[in-house]
Amino acid sequence: MNLQRSSGILLHPSSFPSLDGIGDLGPQAYYWIDFLKSSGCSIWQVLPLGPTGFGDSPYQSFSAFAGNPYLISSTIMLDEGLLTPEDLSDRPTFPDNKIDYGAAIEWKLKIIDRAYQNFKHDPFELQEEFSNFRKHHAGWLSDYALFMAIKETQNGQSWLNWPELFRKRDPNTLREFSEKFHDLIEQHEFRQFIFFRQWLNLKKYANKKGITIIGDIPIFVSMDSADVWSNPELFYLDDTGRPTVVAGVPPDYFSPTGQLWGNPLYKWAEHERTNFDWWTKRIKSTLIMADLIRLDHFRGFCGYWEVPAGEPTAIKGRWVRGSGRAFLDHLKTKIGDLPIIAEDLGEITQDVLDLRDSFNLPGMKIFQFAFSDDARNLFLPHNYINNCISYTGTHDNDTSLGWYQTAPEKERDFIRRYLSTDGSDIAWKMIDCVWSSVAVYAIAPLQDFLALGSDARMNFPGRAQGNWCYRFKSTDLTPDLAHRILDLNKLYNRIPAINSQPLARPVILYEEP
Repeated sequence: MNLQRSSGILLHPSSFPSLDGIGDLGPQAYYWIDFLKSSGCSIWQVLPLGPTGFGDSPYQSFSAFAGNPYLISSTIMLDEGLLTPEDLSDRPTFPDNKIDYGAAIEWKLKIIDRAYQNFKHDPFELQEEFSNFRKHHAGWLSDYALFMAIKETQNGQSWLNWPELFRKRDPNTLREFSEKFHDLIEQHEFRQFIFFRQWLNLKKYANKKGITIIGDIPIFVSMDSADVWSNPELFYLDDTGRPTVVAGVPPDYFSPTGQLWGNPLYKWAEHERTNFDWWTKRIKSTLIMADLIRLDHFRGFCGYWEVPAGEPTAIKGRWVRGSGRAFLDHLKTKIGDLPIIAEDLGEITQDVLDLRDSFNLPGMKIFQFAFSDDARNLFLPHNYINNCISYTGTHDNDTSLGWYQTAPEKERDFIRRYLSTDGSDIAWKMIDCVWSSVAVYAIAPLQDFLALGSDARMNFPGRAQGNWCYRFKSTDLTPDLAHRILDLNKLYNRIPAINSQPLARPVILYEEP
């Protein structure tokens, strides 16, 4: 992949300011693109954009293909006539600095469903567009909408707890349900139509401004997802649909019992037999919504930690070889040069590095990880190679200020000496160092540009609740901040030439993934 020296900001759309309790794809999203442009940044990195499930995590989605309806903008629906001012007259008051997911989700679904009723009863021009969307995305949309409709009639329960005929996708049962709950199924299709329409219009705007969007694909899918329910043959499941083995990572210095993620594991032999059809569609679907993909837990394509289902920890697991090389070889024949960033963090073995490098995929460098030992640490910028993406931290890290305030004194002393600083303005000192590195891309979370502490952290791995809630205020994106970032980009030559970023892909609303 031929990347140009550039910079960007990591921020999920849920963090935008909004009157509806959670960030959305409306005016603030467009202002965000303008802010990036004015600051000299040409990259916007987001988290997975799917509908969130357990713990409100973008990495636990009900679908690997669908979009998150909670991100739909009521302002755009109002402007397009899908909503009336009266439809929004009972809007609750929401906190402006964090997301109250329970209240926000209830409100967002209420107004989207009002838009659907308005859409159904009036001859909108969108009717034909909606019909085309359903037709061209039927490969995943039909199963997803059916899955979500059944889940709704089952009080939101996991599909593992549905009646047996639903769990096993009995054709007669599903046909009868589809006839009885036709409107409910169409309602879920409508939510996807509006999400894709709004997101792809925003992406088109971003690409015209020279902004490349980095999306995100979690390697594993959620057990409670349309993907597992509709493709059980691709996963290690028993006769009842429950997983026989699950994903995790082994014990290490930081976690004596490892991490038990619980996601179902792929039958890679079956994926190979079908020419990686499901995975290829997944990648193509994500490339409709993004220009580049951060492939999460890249090491799992070489080898993954398999834990027998029912184990209380990840201790009793084993390494199992993945099909990464065969998959990436196949993918390259389908889409050409791979627009993939390898998330190569954690305990990485030589085979993972060889797989990454054989496809010329850039890896990731996290500056916060650099100070636990000595000058040979590969996360120190003087040890970087050009073909990598450098970060101050990611969504899974504390903010840079929060990290510094809580790090062991040995690490605090190391970074002060490394940056020649007394520790004041530490977030910007870290940004400056990452930007000055040889890494082709330099990226930092917005929280670091705002020099925020741990209370603005996006995610705390291992903590089930209270994550993904960060929101910034509309007053945070000031001209002074844009000018400061612009000066940094000019200083370190991170403003690519006009039209030199070749990765922006055409916005195609109706392409079959």
